[in-house]
Amino acid sequence: MVRHQALDLWVEECAHLCKPEKIVWINGSEEERKQLTEEAIATGEVTPLNQERWPGCLYHRTAENDVARTEDLTFICTRLKDDAGPTNNWLSPDEGYRRASQFFEGSMRGRTMYVIPFCMGPVGSPFSKIGVELTDSIYVVLNMRIMTRVGDEVLNHLGAVGDFTKCLHSKAELDINKRLILHFPEDNTIWSVGSGYGGNVLLGKKCLALRLATDMARREGWMAEHMLILGVERPNGHIQYVAAAFPSACGKTNLAMLVPPEGFSAKGYKVWTVGDDIAWMRIDTDRKLWAINPETGFLELPPAPACTPIRMRLPASVKIPSLRMWYWEKITMVWWEGMGVEPPESGWDWRGNPWKPGMVDENGKPVLGAHPNSRFTAPFSQCPSRSWRADHHHGVNISAIIFGGRRAHLTPLVYEAFSWTHGVYIGATMASERTAAQFGKQGEVRRDPMAMLPFCGYNMADYFEHWLRMGVRMVKQPKIFNVNWFRQDENGKFLWPGYGENIRILDWILARCSDEVDATKTAIGWIPKIKDLNLEGLNLPSETVDKLFEVNKQEWIKEAQDVAEYFEIFGQRLPMEMRAQHDGLKRRLDVIG
Repeated sequence: MVRHQALDLWVEECAHLCKPEKIVWINGSEEERKQLTEEAIATGEVTPLNQERWPGCLYHRTAENDVARTEDLTFICTRLKDDAGPTNNWLSPDEGYRRASQFFEGSMRGRTMYVIPFCMGPVGSPFSKIGVELTDSIYVVLNMRIMTRVGDEVLNHLGAVGDFTKCLHSKAELDINKRLILHFPEDNTIWSVGSGYGGNVLLGKKCLALRLATDMARREGWMAEHMLILGVERPNGHIQYVAAAFPSACGKTNLAMLVPPEGFSAKGYKVWTVGDDIAWMRIDTDRKLWAINPETGFLELPPAPACTPIRMRLPASVKIPSLRMWYWEKITMVWWEGMGVEPPESGWDWRGNPWKPGMVDENGKPVLGAHPNSRFTAPFSQCPSRSWRADHHHGVNISAIIFGGRRAHLTPLVYEAFSWTHGVYIGATMASERTAAQFGKQGEVRRDPMAMLPFCGYNMADYFEHWLRMGVRMVKQPKIFNVNWFRQDENGKFLWPGYGENIRILDWILARCSDEVDATKTAIGWIPKIKDLNLEGLNLPSETVDKLFEVNKQEWIKEAQDVAEYFEIFGQRLPMEMRAQHDGLKRRLDVIG
């Protein structure tokens, strides 16, 4: 194998800083996986579950102070603060390296430094990017093997002079006061220290595949998006693909693994999962938009019984899960609140403390057995609805882009943008109302443009501009839509059943993409003609259907006022097209009676 001198030098520099006992290069073999698993079990880093019930499954705990992405400790480190923009935390590169170096200094003493060559996307694909993560965590190694392509194949493709993202991670002391997740887009570098939580330490995921990749995509002319990718096979056998972005708690994973209701399945409708979380999209030689899922696995919240059956089956097929949840005596099975199974009489909670159902703390509040942000990882190959094109080097052609959010009264069930530019405005202004399970005041509207608020690695105003430029370069732009599965009546009851029934809306969206049906023009976009929606078997009253597609003038005027205030944070950097689209919405609202 030809060695990459710059890579070898960087590994030596990081080893000098972190001072590991030894260095191990990950080759990606099955023998290596077994050896690392045995070592992790011996040290207590992971615990095997009952291998008859959960073959190949392991249980891992993180520290109590390390159970989620730490957004307040996550920084974009650019020379100019304005390049990071108003929606990111910023440090100068010099300050970022200085602060983190103090925590990395000697952090791997007595530990092994693992060198993980990994590839986001199929090895050799024009979409793909190579990274190398250095870590002192076997948990990270085992999970990177699930989430990415790792080992000698990647090193061989990198060759002697190829570009790679430099990713350095150390658990260090797992001290929240000595924790930083730093992104250096100008150096193609990521540093993460003091955390063991998957979203902070699997550096190929949010850190590279979104925060750094967004900046790469802007410079190189492609798109890195927080989007699922799915294919809908209609009765004629033709498969069309959509990419969709949703904020947290808006049904993104369930849509990615949607199971059509029986009546639709009988007619030949099928849904194929290409990706559940991240889409990298490029304009191909046909000047159309094509997309891949750069990952090879799922990092998921445990599903509830109401979720799609496919999603419910994933935890049972986990190979190396990263769970922080309650488990039964003798480690026979994991359990979490909401899974639809009654817990036994006693066990241990996610902290490792003795636990019984009904326990309360000193303030009388229930003590949860499972942490609400418990996660598992599972290989994408085990998804029953996995698309045969999931590993295709050129990806899939995107017919539609869908934005969505949780709005109780404002937004119709579905509407279509008037144009690509109008669609970018819809994405730039998308918002979701906080639920009881989310931080902040319930019902409060949180702006989350393109569901990228925590993940855009540069100034978001420039990100909007990049979307606009991408549209100009395409010969046939995907149509852009907005959906809202969560509209409610005056009693707080959901008007739309959601889950598998969402195939009905996807069917209309794709019919619009194929110019098969007409639509009704409103102030906010095109909405369906009811006759073109397949609502057979739902028994929805006509007044409910009308409410699902109502556009309330006064509510939208207030929304426009809120958007204007939000746009002010971007100042003069906001593209003029966004202000023009906003003015157009206000004019259209003025003419409504």
